[in-house]
Amino acid sequence: MEVNKVEENLASLNILSSQNLHLTKENIRNQLTHDDDDHKQGRMLVEELEKIIRYKFKNPNLLHEAFTHSSIQENCKSYERLELLGDSILNMLVTKKQFFDYPDLPPEKLTTLRSANVDNEKLARVAIKYNLHNYLRHKMTLFEGQVKEFKEAILEYPLHSLGLIDPPKTLADIVESLIGAISIDSDCMNTTWQVVNFLLEPLITPEKLELNPITKMYELCQKNGLKTEFIDKWDETGEFVVFVDEKFVGKGKSSGEKITAKNRAAHNAYYQVLRILSEKATIDNDQHCDGTQS
Repeated sequence: MEVNKVEENLASLNILSSQNLHLTKENIRNQLTHDDDDHKQGRMLVEELEKIIRYKFKNPNLLHEAFTHSSIQENCKSYERLELLGDSILNMLVTKKQFFDYPDLPPEKLTTLRSANVDNEKLARVAIKYNLHNYLRHKMTLFEGQVKEFKEAILEYPLHSLGLIDPPKTLADIVESLIGAISIDSDCMNTTWQVVNFLLEPLITPEKLELNPITKMYELCQKNGLKTEFIDKWDETGEFVVFVDEKFVGKGKSSGEKITAKNRAAHNAYYQVLRILSEKATIDNDQHCDGTQS
């Protein structure tokens, strides 16, 4: 009896071992198929992106890294280092172009012009224009909604909102990381600039450069001898409140960036002050006319 039992146990072990071997082979086969599918999909994404940016990578892994967000996996090789590099290179390339294009432009004007062409909103617009966000590997739950909201917001401002829109920073990040990846892959600043110049078109020129709302507000009030005061309530309510000669003239709010709230407040206050000044000018003109007639 005991001999038979031992034989039965050995037989069952052989069956289990055979089943486990089959399962192991099946798992490996499935994993290889999955890896092969991932490889094909990755290759297709690289080819599509290369067509969009008009540059072919010698090392496609750099392109994969440039479009990998840290949310995809803990301790993964994300785009953050490439973004840091791309940010510096972008600033240098745009500054160099403007330095030679506008030899008579003073440093402060060059700085303002550069900022308008490389700030988060400009770069986020680039990402939307070429649908770069569709290639980003991430697990951010709010990202798609933020992109949709931004796409709707920029319809009101064809070129630039001058700080009135809160762009998703991730959109700007992937443009900078892409530039960083190209600079490493090509090891050539001229090649990198060709791609940058293509992506950033149309570049904002001095003729099309407008003052931001805060500067416009201060200049308007200074010109008319008015005292301007911005009250910072952003930490409490997400708002900035504007007073001119101790009278409330406007406010602005943003749940994203503090500077956006201040810009929106300045924008609203600017047009309110313009209206007040226009009404005052009309009254003064009417009084002058009445005095002349009498």
